[in-house]
Formats: sequence, structure tokens, C-alpha cells
Amino acid sequence: DYRAGSETAGWAARDVKNNLQMKPGSHSWSALQQLVSGAINRNDVFNLAAAPKVISPLLISRYETGMGYGDHVDNAVMRVGTPLRSDLSFTVFLSSPDSYQGGELAIEDTQGVQTFKLDSGAMVLYPSSSVHRVEPVTSGVREVAVGWVQSLVRESDRREVLFDLETLRRQVFARDGKTAEFNTLSKAVSNLWRMWVQL
Repeated sequence: DYRAGSETAGWAARDVKNNLQMKPGSHSWSALQQLVSGAINRNDVFNLAAAPKVISPLLISRYETGMGYGDHVDNAVMRVGTPLRSDLSFTVFLSSPDSYQGGELAIEDTQGVQTFKLDSGAMVLYPSSSVHRVEPVTSGVREVAVGWVQSLVRESDRREVLFDLETLRRQVFARDGKTAEFNTLSKAVSNLWRMWVQL
């Protein structure tokens, strides 16, 4: 069962949101929540990059021919399930990119506009403060799961530092094992987490 996506849009986005969303509580919705949320929770790169404190329940969105979602910024507080501060947004592509035309996720950043149309199961994680849109689908059906993250580390530059250092720490361990250098790097990373985490 689907309903108009505009029912879950903020007042400023209702006029540009033209899609369908699966009604919560159905068997299909529950099964997709479990499947996709489980995959997200097991993904090391996602957990390192997002440092999630709270992840919203997923919205399962469907775009049929002629549907799209114009330029918008996600609400600062998302009220899907327990309210959370939206630090990061994500889109998990469910449809094969070959099964529809158009429908690219377009995100504005300091480099201009980047577009994404990824394989089934792939995710884009991006700042909720970004202006973004879904280009109109010209044929076929685009299905995605979308959600939001309140991070343990609110500042994006600090999350980037932690991501880079943790990536380096794992590389050092893979190359040399548990050395004195690894222990010093681990201490620095842990101390930064203690300084920056908001519980």
C-alpha cells in the first residue's frame, strides 16, 4: 500500500514532492525495514562516516513515470519515529538503474551539483543541510529507502577527522599489527572521541 509522498513532506516541500511512499505497518514495509536497516547497521563505512546516535525508520519511496522531487532541504528535526536532529541524510537504491530512466539524485555542494543513480543496494550519505532533488523519472519505476541520522559527533569536519584517523588506524594495524605506533594512534583517536561525542 502506498500513499502520496506529500503527506510526509514539510510545508515548504509539499509543492515539489511528487512520489509515493509505502504505508508503515504493512508486511512489506516491516520486511524492508528489517532487511535494509540490518544491512546499514552492519556496514563499517557507514558507521565510521556517520557515527550514528539515532537512525530514523526508513521511508520506502516509489517514483513512477513523471514523478520527481524538486529542490529542497530536509527538515532540521525529522519526526519519522522518535524525533531526531537530521545531521545526515541517506538514500539506499532498491531498483536496478537499468529498470528506469531519469530519477537521478542530485545534490548541490561546493563543487556544483553531483548526480547519483547507483546499483541496487548502494547508498549515498550526505549532509541533511544540502539542497537536493530527484530528477523526474521518464520511464520505469524508481524505488529507494531514505532515512536520517543524528550523529554522535554533530560537526561534519570532526566526523571527517575521525573517519580519516580511524581508516589510517586500521591500515596501520593490517600492515604492522599492534605496535607502539598503533597504540599511540589509538589513544589519540579515543581521546578525540571523548572530546567530541555528544551522548
